Amino acid sequence: MGGLTLAAGAALDLGPLAATAFAAPTAQAMPPIVDCAGWGARANSKIVPVWNQKPVKILVHHTATPNQANVNQAAAFSLVRSIQNFHMDRRGWLDTGQHFTVSRGGFVMEGRHRSLEIVRAGRQQVEGAHCTGQNIVAIGIENEGTYTSVDPPAALWNRLRDLCAWICSRYGIAPTELYGHRDFKNTACPGDHLYALLPKLRTEVAAVLGRRVSAVVKASWPLLQPGDRGPEVTAAQYLLRDAHVTTANPTGVFDAATDAAVRRFQAATGAEEVNGILGGESWPVLARATQRGTGGDADRAVDALVAVRGAEGIPDVVTAPAWQQLLGTAGAPANLTTDPLRHAR
Repeated sequence: MGGLTLAAGAALDLGPLAATAFAAPTAQAMPPIVDCAGWGARANSKIVPVWNQKPVKILVHHTATPNQANVNQAAAFSLVRSIQNFHMDRRGWLDTGQHFTVSRGGFVMEGRHRSLEIVRAGRQQVEGAHCTGQNIVAIGIENEGTYTSVDPPAALWNRLRDLCAWICSRYGIAPTELYGHRDFKNTACPGDHLYALLPKLRTEVAAVLGRRVSAVVKASWPLLQPGDRGPEVTAAQYLLRDAHVTTANPTGVFDAATDAAVRRFQAATGAEEVNGILGGESWPVLARATQRGTGGDADRAVDALVAVRGAEGIPDVVTAPAWQQLLGTAGAPANLTTDPLRHAR
């Protein structure tokens, strides 16, 4: 039975989500992990919610902090203390938002209190605050650094792989169910380079677990932001006009007018952040189901992409999978499970 546990409190029924089927866990050694007491964490300000259900995926983040050369343990502990202070003092959260943090030197630290204990048991989930809508159904892992234009160092990568394999083994999560923060939000996180490495991470995690999978590319949405150009931008501009947040003619360039239109769309649709980045939160709302041949702006967006990628396999009614095919981000179906509660704590 699914539900929320606050110490010995009553359970909250989750309905259909509680019936999700999970594969039997595979034994896998836990990598070295320093618990909250070990790195000097502050006490959480409120009881950490624990849910009577297992997570079904892992979300990979980067901290967007400098790629510092100092990679010793003291630096790693200083990093997680600063993250906790920011999350509690600036964001008002009860504790660190993520479940685990991996440093550039390969040190793994428990983030939110009780995360290590609960993953070890493999039956419940600590509610995080790393991605709204995914805090109960996904484990969040922060990776120290900024990976927009560089790859993570080997020490971090190897420990991230081993940590993901251990978490998958504890919960029976398939090694293909690893995602980036941007898959669910309008954010560049975990950086273009680390995000591009996720198919490799899925393969390596599978290998650690003794399984063989190809480099699985998951269906996603393109990340568009100021300065970008190309047919994907043109299509987005038509769709923004279709959504009545702009009257500008599409140019294929993500300019100031497009940025303003994206922000208006985000505000109108209740996006978590109005930041002008078109990503995994706003695309599914913007790319509405479209009947081909109607002649409207949504249909013109389809035509702009068909001109580049061709119409083969595109149905008469273009829904999310077809949009992703046209946008060049198709792949294996993504796990779109969301939290029973749609807020972060």
